[in-house]
Amino acid sequence: MESPQKLRFQGNESLQRMMAGAMLRKVKSRSSKKQRHFKLLEDCATVGYQSSWTRKSNSSFSVCDVEAVREGHQSEVLQSLANEFAPECCFTLVFRGRQGNLDLVAETAEEAASWVHGLRALIENMESMDDREKLDQWICDWFVKADKNKDGRMNFKEVRQLLKMMNIDMNEQHALLLFKAADKSQSESLEAEEFVVFYKMLTERKEILPLFQEYSSDGKKLSVCDLEDFLREEQLEGDTSQQHAIELIERYEPSEMAKKGQAMSVDGFLMYLCSTEGSIFNAEHRGLYQDMSQPLCHYFISSSHNTYLLEDQLKGPSSVEAYIQALKRGCRCVEVDCWDGPNGEPIVYHGYTLTSKILFKDVIASVASYAFKVSEYPVIISLENHCSVEQQEVMAKHLSSILGDSLLKSTVDGRVPTELPSPEDLKGKILIKGKKIGGIEDNVDAAQESLAGEVSDEDEAAEMDKDSSPAEETKQAAEMDKDSSPAEETKQKDKKSKLCKELSDLVVYCKSVHFGGFQKSRETGKPYEMSSLSESKARKCIKDTGTEFVQHNSRQLTRVYPGGIRTDSSNYCPQDMWNVGCQIVALNFQTAGTEMDLNDGLFNRNNSCGYILKPEFLRQYDSAFDPDKPQDSRSYAPQRLIIKVISGQQLPKVSKKEGSIVDPLVRIEIFGVPQDQSKQETKHIDNNGFNPVWDETLLFTIHTPELALVRFVVEDHDTATKNDFIGQYTLPFTSIVQGYRHIHLLSKDGTCIAPSSLFVHIRITDLA
Repeated sequence: MESPQKLRFQGNESLQRMMAGAMLRKVKSRSSKKQRHFKLLEDCATVGYQSSWTRKSNSSFSVCDVEAVREGHQSEVLQSLANEFAPECCFTLVFRGRQGNLDLVAETAEEAASWVHGLRALIENMESMDDREKLDQWICDWFVKADKNKDGRMNFKEVRQLLKMMNIDMNEQHALLLFKAADKSQSESLEAEEFVVFYKMLTERKEILPLFQEYSSDGKKLSVCDLEDFLREEQLEGDTSQQHAIELIERYEPSEMAKKGQAMSVDGFLMYLCSTEGSIFNAEHRGLYQDMSQPLCHYFISSSHNTYLLEDQLKGPSSVEAYIQALKRGCRCVEVDCWDGPNGEPIVYHGYTLTSKILFKDVIASVASYAFKVSEYPVIISLENHCSVEQQEVMAKHLSSILGDSLLKSTVDGRVPTELPSPEDLKGKILIKGKKIGGIEDNVDAAQESLAGEVSDEDEAAEMDKDSSPAEETKQAAEMDKDSSPAEETKQKDKKSKLCKELSDLVVYCKSVHFGGFQKSRETGKPYEMSSLSESKARKCIKDTGTEFVQHNSRQLTRVYPGGIRTDSSNYCPQDMWNVGCQIVALNFQTAGTEMDLNDGLFNRNNSCGYILKPEFLRQYDSAFDPDKPQDSRSYAPQRLIIKVISGQQLPKVSKKEGSIVDPLVRIEIFGVPQDQSKQETKHIDNNGFNPVWDETLLFTIHTPELALVRFVVEDHDTATKNDFIGQYTLPFTSIVQGYRHIHLLSKDGTCIAPSSLFVHIRITDLA
């Protein structure tokens, strides 16, 4: 069976060389450079490789998991081996999600070029496939997996194995009936075309047909009027439904004859429902749709904590790759911990720990290269500066020379600001957050002559004694979340450190200051001043004075960071901080889980630009909003969310154990103000991950729709142990569209696991 990939590239010389295979060095470190035989498989969608000395150990990866191919010494490992391997023989595969990069070295430049050009062509082709071609590729992939003896046919034994691979526990007699119905040649095996028939019988969506027939005037097709009725009555599309119906037929109907008659078959109807237009996510929210001209403090800003770390906080590796990955995910605020390094060069690492060290200038170079690849809106570099004045001067020099014109060095209009500029004003600019001698007024009104000045140490993100041992630091971290006494606060404020003028002058709109309370910030705070709070200190402020916190965040930026006890790089729930308008809620981007799902869910709209406009009640200087009492707000407008979980499609296996099939359940979790926090789940379906049907309705009351996030989670039910994660999808409540919708599931890493999905029906009604 020929895959769409293979058909498109017949005669391609690079792919032919890849399919012939080559010996490539798989480089992990300076000491690990092992040769492996790499080969593009027959489906033109998978690369397999094995050891050069044994054929027993096989591994593979899918081309669709590769995001990019870099040529030359474009990784830290290959850069460290620059004297050993020529750049024209080296290339790096960058994978989606949190999977590490793969560094490879070919024996010749010609071989490397074939793999680079071939892989890029395959990636580009896969990204340009339409839904029909993706389905054909999916079918081909299953055929290749099932055809164990590679004879281009599939016998019934192979079919039984296929069903287990596809997460289906089907009665053998029923499977045999389907097999015989598809075996038109009566050869007791399925050829490619017969396999397509078998696959279509297997994937028949029985829950779609009654819906189709309900709106079809003749039970066989949907006319433009029929489809218009469906779009208006079920999808609640309103006046635009007629034109949209015509467009949908043209876009998704596979039959040319039906297209000419302006009608949609059940196949076309299903393709529409499974497309991005049939998704639960509002298509209008994918692009840039929000006002970007308001002050910076009126936006939630995607932010990373200790960005340089790839793993834990105590002994994991530091890497410039972590900055690249964060920026590619839309992060707009990255953190850099700077310390004195050898040879007069500042280094970046988690101080007084065993985390590895990287050069400050390499970090800034990576930010310069990737800052605006995904978003044109400003990037904030949050500096935690522990360097001597001499190395601070080096830092300032690197920032200016490497970032060039993109580095913001003065206010946008040359004046002292009365409010922060907007993301629109700061497009293409990189801002420095850090300590500053004096204020912006000093920079604008008069040139200071001093080369260095003293600044207080209390504004540092980690509220612990940095001059302690790792063991003491961990102990202090555990105590960090306790409230400091007034005496301790005073002692902290008395701490001073030297700051060079060159570095100080680069801090414009993000001056780090100690948080002295809401009254002080209200009376004397400047719009360009911002404070960093630990998660526990932020929670205490939320609990004690939530409304004042909201008002503070309407005027100034606040950064929240994980508590020091999170040495495993775990994350806190960011929702609590967003509820009071905290803008820079820093998370450990390297750690997958619910918290990062929420972050991705919030920032995946508005063109994934890293900035989300806060609700109006979080932008008003005199706001009376209290997340604990949303009903007291002037804008209180609760809504009811009614979700019918209908079915699931082609859920992935979670256990590699032969014959294991999932028992899926769906849990829906609401995150938002405390009154909105809730979760409900369906029953589990025994032994069916391929096409489970639940048909269960779940109801939720949403008190503050503007802040709510909805997370759909699919798990493999287990009575004896914790349920296994299968997939999830998180989105803002305000980005949900009503009607019959598909939810395209994501992996733990946030990557797509197509074609796995849920089919649901959504209704939202007003309660007030």
